[in-house]
Amino acid sequence: MLDLAPAVAAVRSFNRAYTKVIGLLDEGLVKSPYTLTEVRVLFEIAHAGAEGASVARIREDLGLDAGYLSRILARFDDEGLVVKGRVAGDARRGTVGLTERGRAVFSGLDERSSEQVAGLLSRLGAGDRGRLIEAMAQVGTLLRIDVAADTAPDDVTLRAPRAGDYGWAVERHGVLYAAERGFDETFEADVARIVADYAAEHDPEREAFWIAEARGRRVGCIACVRQPTGDGVDTAKLRILLVEPWARGLGVGRRLVQECVDFARKAGYQRMTLYTVDGLTAAHRIYQHVGFEIVRSEAVEMWGHHLVEQEWWLDLA
Repeated sequence: MLDLAPAVAAVRSFNRAYTKVIGLLDEGLVKSPYTLTEVRVLFEIAHAGAEGASVARIREDLGLDAGYLSRILARFDDEGLVVKGRVAGDARRGTVGLTERGRAVFSGLDERSSEQVAGLLSRLGAGDRGRLIEAMAQVGTLLRIDVAADTAPDDVTLRAPRAGDYGWAVERHGVLYAAERGFDETFEADVARIVADYAAEHDPEREAFWIAEARGRRVGCIACVRQPTGDGVDTAKLRILLVEPWARGLGVGRRLVQECVDFARKAGYQRMTLYTVDGLTAAHRIYQHVGFEIVRSEAVEMWGHHLVEQEWWLDLA
């Protein structure tokens, strides 16, 4: 029988410590007269559209008892924070929006909450802050929490690697491809060699490595390296494209591939090549979108599987 007791104790211990650190046990959140639940309701109302927030939707999204939510909204109404309305075409469904006073109160609460978190993060160096944010994203992924709900394509940025990024790229390739494709440890070893070779020595004028980041979280990577050939064509190679599962749908993969291709063109390469295997449908669609074509397919046995290896080319001239 699976013994969950140690894990349960660890999670509960963390929850007790963290709720104390951020003041959830205080009578009012961020030294305000409002509880955590009341502030969360204000947040939902503040981020609704111009037509106001649906009362039923707030209740469903936050899992609140109807009577409890009604009492919260009655308090807000008494204090002049909200204005009540009805859904157009359905008088039975109520809506609620913030008054000018309500927006001012929420803005103050939101600002103090941000200052509180900033105070916690200011104790950490840049590397530790990055690790903390990524750890939180992984917690959300493992617990099936929608960590991408507040992330948009415009939040994605590309940057050069920093300390720890190369190790992250190797680790995430190993974990994700083992989980999604069942690749064995030889795949991670191959990625480790690619990354180590780049980190140890590369020409910054003609080779590059990018990390995709969204709201401080690493969400993907890619590299462009020189590929020696015997046909005299100056060739670049696209390597180690990866996008975190929770960030798929934000256009991360397309951004990374396009950046890699654009760099290769500017660096003067005549051709770009990449090697992949069958079954990676999403990645293949991106390659086709920018103009890559398959020039060779071959059945191989590697990474613990029988696969079809594919070589793709893109003419950069």
